[in-house]
Amino acid sequence: MTGAAAVDGLIIVDKPAGMTSHDVVARLRRLAGTRRVGHGGTLDPMATGVLVTGLGKATRLLGHLALTQKEYLATIRLGQATDTCDAEGEVISAAPAGGLTLAGVRAAIGPLTGEIQQVPPAVSAVKVAGTRAYRLARAGAPPDLPPRTVTVASFGVLAARPGGDVFDIDVAVACSSGTYIRALARDLGESLGVGGHVTALRRTRAGPYDLGAAHTLGELEAGLSLIPLARAAADAFPARLLTGDEATRLSHGGRLPGDDADPGTQAAFAPDGTLIALIEHREGHLRPVAVFV
Repeated sequence: MTGAAAVDGLIIVDKPAGMTSHDVVARLRRLAGTRRVGHGGTLDPMATGVLVTGLGKATRLLGHLALTQKEYLATIRLGQATDTCDAEGEVISAAPAGGLTLAGVRAAIGPLTGEIQQVPPAVSAVKVAGTRAYRLARAGAPPDLPPRTVTVASFGVLAARPGGDVFDIDVAVACSSGTYIRALARDLGESLGVGGHVTALRRTRAGPYDLGAAHTLGELEAGLSLIPLARAAADAFPARLLTGDEATRLSHGGRLPGDDADPGTQAAFAPDGTLIALIEHREGHLRPVAVFV
């Protein structure tokens, strides 16, 4: 597929372990023959699963998609804490977890659900005065990050495997964007007095896209599986069919008459089905927030 003509649309990737999200973007740039590729939410290198990417004009769509709800499957090891809160870091503390019970673990999970205050891991992509936190941490100056409000809709234990001094649990988590599963593991371990970190992490859903819509890089090497731009917009937003004159006006950044009955963000389509813009009601008018022609 190298050198293929540039295309516009979304590709839902099943990211493999060992690659950064930027690595995936670089691979798609080669496959699609365009540098206009972006992603809609970073996954850690050790994590696998759903990574929403946009090609061509769809890179402008990514920031408007409702990808705020995420779902994960993870394995948490209780009994060891690491400096990265995952298995890629160095163990910084350990305490025997053999005495833990499943009931006790579930009780400790309770305070970590709902709307909570979460401190991101020091090794994370959070910016501190313009510098990524992980760069400061790797330079020997880990930042003191403030807590952020996140929502953990559900945090359930699927299986438990006691093993000597450690206690592994498989969990399913549904949460808001910006929630760190690594931080949940850290905080669960701290609350139990034994430390904790993530040993496996798989994102199973990002917004409306789940693993059923995702493709491995090997599959994409054989042929790009693209959600066309117009369909992606129609799936995500209420559609508004324009007249020819309205389509022309919006394509040049103009506005349309609106009223309070208009929904928040709409996908505006020309009579031939071409996506013209995303529009929002502002000050009595429908104004484009992203134009695609």
